[in-house]
Amino acid sequence: MNAPSSRMIGFDMARAFAMLGMMIVNFKTVMNAGENGPDWLIAFASMFEGRASAVFVVLAGVGISLMTRKARTSKDAVLIQDYKRTIRRRSLFLFTAGMLLCFAGWSGDILHYYGLYMLIASFLLMFSNRKLLVGFMVFLFTAQLLQIALNYWQGWNPLLPFMDYLDFWTIEGFLRNLLYNGYHPLFPWFCFFLLGMWLGRQNMMDRAYRNKMLGYSLAAAVVLEIVAFFLIKGSSLAVGLDAAQFLFSTKTYPPNLFYILSSSSTAVAVIVICIYFAEKFAAHWFTVTMVRTGQLTLTHYVSHVFIGIGLLAVLGKLENQTLMSSLFYSCAFFSASSLLSYLWRSKYTRGPLEGLMRLISD
Repeated sequence: MNAPSSRMIGFDMARAFAMLGMMIVNFKTVMNAGENGPDWLIAFASMFEGRASAVFVVLAGVGISLMTRKARTSKDAVLIQDYKRTIRRRSLFLFTAGMLLCFAGWSGDILHYYGLYMLIASFLLMFSNRKLLVGFMVFLFTAQLLQIALNYWQGWNPLLPFMDYLDFWTIEGFLRNLLYNGYHPLFPWFCFFLLGMWLGRQNMMDRAYRNKMLGYSLAAAVVLEIVAFFLIKGSSLAVGLDAAQFLFSTKTYPPNLFYILSSSSTAVAVIVICIYFAEKFAAHWFTVTMVRTGQLTLTHYVSHVFIGIGLLAVLGKLENQTLMSSLFYSCAFFSASSLLSYLWRSKYTRGPLEGLMRLISD
């Protein structure tokens, strides 16, 4: 097996696992099962919150860098412009698809944010690695300042925090949600995309480099969690527990500096581990199935909203379900999606929505 294909399937495998994590989080939320289970299960399920979607966005950035490598290396002006147009058309497709999901009632959509990330990324294709990392820090610290200076909770229903955004369909509310305090706002979630663009340019087939990256990312994740814990503990007496957690928690809301850095570290670690696994077990049925699943994540994302949540609504399972049942449903739905991916890719090159996006944008 050649190196480029090993590299690609590792990224695809990571994308499949990110999709599983997003299903776990989303099904748990819509089934109202978050706290309805033993402590160990609650802790396990909470590990995916904000982490799976972070991996997803990092991989989107990776995909942009892999896609445009020839243009960057050749510096062919015509080719660069062609890629920019393609990416911008795809960003419009994803933004439109996401808005249709929002209009259909799926408030947790990530695709319209994705569209914005890709639009901005189209202007950064020729940025150096250093500029990408500088951009990461600029978006990160700007977001942290905005969270401190503005009312981060504005727009959210106080009775249903992070479930109901009251003025989403107004211009002011939509822009606030998109840029600042929605589920995956530009500030700071574009940091993950920039990290992915940088990661996609690294020689991940160099084992020594990959070993260092895995070691550094795991060490950073552990250190950040420890530092955050002690900062919360040490500052809570002075500013109060809520304020301390607001500033230093590594949980998803608000997506502060510690959350972004911690999630970036775990995202890189997950991706590197998947590359290792895919490289070692490239021909194994499990690897092949996960890779094919990862290649159809756009289709699976939309289907888990319309089919997955739709089926729960038909069965009357959207209220007061157990956490164990939501996890079982997530794994079952993912398994069915994986089987369909395997069968579909045996006959077709791309998934239904992936093919439609290519048809429109390329």
